[in-house]
Amino acid sequence: MMAQDLLTITDLHRAELDHLLKQAERCKRSRTLGARTLAGKTVALVFQKPSMRTRVAFEVAVLQLGGTVIYLGQDDIQLGQREPINDVARVLSRYVDGIVVRVFAHRDAEEFAACANVPVINGLSDLVHPCQALADLLTLQERFNRLKGLRLAYVGDGNNVLHSLIQGCAMLGVRVAVATPAGYRPDPSIWKAASAAARASGGSLEWMADPRAAVRGADAVYTDVWVSMGQEAQRVKRLAAFRAYQVNAALLKLAKPRCGVLHCLPAHRGEEITGAVMESPRSWIVDQAENRLHAHKALLMLLFNKHG
Repeated sequence: MMAQDLLTITDLHRAELDHLLKQAERCKRSRTLGARTLAGKTVALVFQKPSMRTRVAFEVAVLQLGGTVIYLGQDDIQLGQREPINDVARVLSRYVDGIVVRVFAHRDAEEFAACANVPVINGLSDLVHPCQALADLLTLQERFNRLKGLRLAYVGDGNNVLHSLIQGCAMLGVRVAVATPAGYRPDPSIWKAASAAARASGGSLEWMADPRAAVRGADAVYTDVWVSMGQEAQRVKRLAAFRAYQVNAALLKLAKPRCGVLHCLPAHRGEEITGAVMESPRSWIVDQAENRLHAHKALLMLLFNKHG
């Protein structure tokens, strides 16, 4: 049985991940699917970091599933500052039926889940972004009608988005080529575990410094910002390190002719991706953003059907 919480993609078994993606496809076809799943239930969104997509997608998902949602930003709670996380988690558990946290430190998400007695979903931490990865996998699945055997190239920073992406792809047999500067490789422990999972599923995971090698023959190319929230002091250094990693028309010529482009947004046009690529027919980015809603609905249905 699935754990009560979703802090990382690896909290899901492979069969649960398969089911969740199929359910998300059904949610996309029918807005009213599961409309009573959260009837009489309330979900709190506890956000240290602001977000348009995560907030709106979860709020709409809860409402479409018949529930009520409460948003608590950093000014409302000052998580870990005005009062400790364990107090917030225990008190909120008396008021609401589920909690989505969006935090800086992953250990804060882990502490929140350990202290709460209702399902906790990680809406983003500095280590992983599992809800984004669900939308990414859904986007690939609907484009290709399969995941196993696809070649996905990721070009850019070895960050939280990449961590969840390789975890999910490894479970489902996707062949992933990652290109980052040597000093910005993904977390070694996550990489090691994902590599083992990829071998078991028939996928693969390889790192290289050359973005051209990663993109060659790719079915899809993924990128993300070079300077994430909280890294503003490193901006000059990071822009210099990633200059050769821009996703542009010249780079995409090395991929398959029908290769699509993914980005979790917000994007810094002219940095990690050009405006021309963002607006080209190859861009699946808006579809990918929409799929956050359907993936969130499927996740909530899975959690609350098991623990409601």
